[in-house]
Amino acid sequence: MAVHPTAIIHPSAIINPQAQIHAACEIGPHVVIDGPVRIGPGCKLAPSVIVMGETSIGSNCSIHSHAVIGDVPQDHGYDGEMTYCNIGNEVIIREGVTIHRAVTAGQATIIGDRSYLMTNSHVGHDCVLGEDVTLVSGALLGGHVTIGDKAIISGNAAIHQFCRIGTMAMVSGLAKVVQDVPPYLMTDRDGSIVGLNSIGLKRGGYSNEERTELKTLFKLIYRSSMPFYRVADLAHDIALTDAGRLFLAFFNSDSSRGIRKSVQRKKVA
Repeated sequence: MAVHPTAIIHPSAIINPQAQIHAACEIGPHVVIDGPVRIGPGCKLAPSVIVMGETSIGSNCSIHSHAVIGDVPQDHGYDGEMTYCNIGNEVIIREGVTIHRAVTAGQATIIGDRSYLMTNSHVGHDCVLGEDVTLVSGALLGGHVTIGDKAIISGNAAIHQFCRIGTMAMVSGLAKVVQDVPPYLMTDRDGSIVGLNSIGLKRGGYSNEERTELKTLFKLIYRSSMPFYRVADLAHDIALTDAGRLFLAFFNSDSSRGIRKSVQRKKVA
């Protein structure tokens, strides 16, 4: 076991001899580190945290009580293959969170820097979360889900396996998401698209030009009656900012589940 001399480890913690614990880490009571786990400098593991397998945790992460990280995937086809779980830097993992390692040999479940996983949220095998992602309490991600930077998955939302959630998208609380949600958009509880995440864009420092362009693209793609091939041609000419091009690229990239349509609003008489 490689433990830095500045690490503080409670005597009741159980640590595998293969583990590596770096400078200024704090390992609390009854923590279990089972396997060749690597924990970066400045991390704090609260009482009763469990970290397993080929798991790597970056620097200055805060992991709260009863979180379980790197356990085997919930997949009938998994047969002990060497797979990984990689946690970035400055990640906050609250009480009761579960993060499973990947199911396919050589692959990893990935949590990006500064992500915030609130109580009892679940990240399934082979998920990839970008930077600054927020999972609110009780959010559930099936296997192979991809979440873009700064996206928010609200409380008790469930994301079907293989879905993609784009950059700065916001999924409603209690939502059932079975198809991809493009960048910068919001859903309702049925997982249907309801509009642009305008407040998030403004708070995120996006310029007036970018916000106006995204609004135009959203209306063109989701509110137009034109066939999509015609819409795509027009959208290509409109998407001049980085945000606009990222939004449009999402529609042109591979999708296992398809892209979610907009909710149809009822007309008021």
